[in-house]
Amino acid sequence: MGYGAARTVTNIPTDLLRTLVAVVDQRSFTKAAASLGVTQPAVSAQIKRLQFLLGGDLLDRSAPGVALTARGELVVSYARRLLSINDQIVNLGDGTRPELAIRIGTPSEYVASILPNTLARLRNEWPEVRFVVRTGVSEPLMRDLRNGELDLYIGLSTTAPHDARSTWADDVVWVRSEGITLVPGRPVPLISFGEPNIYRDLVTTALKAGGYDWEDVFWGPSIASLRGALSAGLGVMAIARRRAIEHGMTIWDDAPLPKLPGVHAGVYVREGGAGAIYEQLADEIVTMMRGPEIE
Repeated sequence: MGYGAARTVTNIPTDLLRTLVAVVDQRSFTKAAASLGVTQPAVSAQIKRLQFLLGGDLLDRSAPGVALTARGELVVSYARRLLSINDQIVNLGDGTRPELAIRIGTPSEYVASILPNTLARLRNEWPEVRFVVRTGVSEPLMRDLRNGELDLYIGLSTTAPHDARSTWADDVVWVRSEGITLVPGRPVPLISFGEPNIYRDLVTTALKAGGYDWEDVFWGPSIASLRGALSAGLGVMAIARRRAIEHGMTIWDDAPLPKLPGVHAGVYVREGGAGAIYEQLADEIVTMMRGPEIE
């Protein structure tokens, strides 16, 4: 596409840059329009205007879907940094924040009680902010964060993360109902979220190393279903000590089973977007999720 003679541009409107970033993050003009609260033709017009001001194509029209040209990659990189600084400056004003939907990804165990309570409190403080929560497996959620499809991710890993906003360690413990006993020589009955799942991976690795057999007796989609299976005496389960205490589970510290390695919880924030708001929210979540130190 031709853009005519070179022009002297001294200012790029931030709304044009925000539209470009939204198109890239959403991988769709239509989805970008929905996230920005405008029409799809308006998004197309803004992208055309931005390309006109910069004098070249930013999107590769020969590639399927939304793909950036080399120039576009550079512009998006700079745009994310500029918009983050812009949003931080805006938040230095009168304390008001623009209406915003913050997308959060997390494993199922955090959705049962702590996260809703945290978001309810923050919703009272920031009534103009909406929260969209997704649950799922760690790796796909982390990938969505990197691709700009999530704004925050709260998750677990077996090693200390290097790119989390905040991180803390926790023991992993066995939990059971008061009445259950394990029969020597019989497979260990396991209750879990199913696979893939970090706790089940830790458990099966430890049992295999210790020469134990096991059987999956119950896979549940939520912490409530797992608590029900535990209360019924179907089997034993592994979970972080903090979460076991939070959910009123019976911790089996002297279980005749292998000791389990700990995990690291982390809160991750995506680059770009309303960076200052994401970071404030992440810090609030960390404060409420960590709670007092456990002795």
